[in-house]
Amino acid sequence: MNLYITSGTYDYLKALKEKHSFENIILMQNPENSLLIHETEGKSVFKEPRKYEIIDSSGTFENAGFAVLNHIPVTDEGRPVFEYRFNNRQRKIENQPGFEAIRVLRPLTSNTYIILTLWENEQGFERWQKSKDFKKAHEKKETNVGVEKQKIFSGSSYVTKYVIPKED
Repeated sequence: MNLYITSGTYDYLKALKEKHSFENIILMQNPENSLLIHETEGKSVFKEPRKYEIIDSSGTFENAGFAVLNHIPVTDEGRPVFEYRFNNRQRKIENQPGFEAIRVLRPLTSNTYIILTLWENEQGFERWQKSKDFKKAHEKKETNVGVEKQKIFSGSSYVTKYVIPKED
């Protein structure tokens, strides 16, 4: 499964989403930016999207009202370790009130993975952040491989948050 992301003005992206209403597309916005996310088995309807392969997923986009994208730059050497950790996570987030979906996105044209979580609303995400399960999921894990320490991350991660407007 693939996921594509494009950005633009809210009105332009809304028109693009409406034009392709048969596709699994989410429109989201924050004060600085608007995004369209397109999830599909095939190619995107976007002209020049950022391209990702979905390596882990749970849930659906249907009732989402809030999105959080955690952008994590990973070294080439660190990719297998990073992906192993996500493929073997405890999956506590899926049981959180307000949780709708998660997509772990492997970049096809950059070094930055995205962990996309979708929530019913912002309060659901905030409850997750304050939970014991969140703290456990985000503990620093030992990265020793044999005697050498492996460098997994190539830069600092950052988070972007978006509201998903309800259909008119």
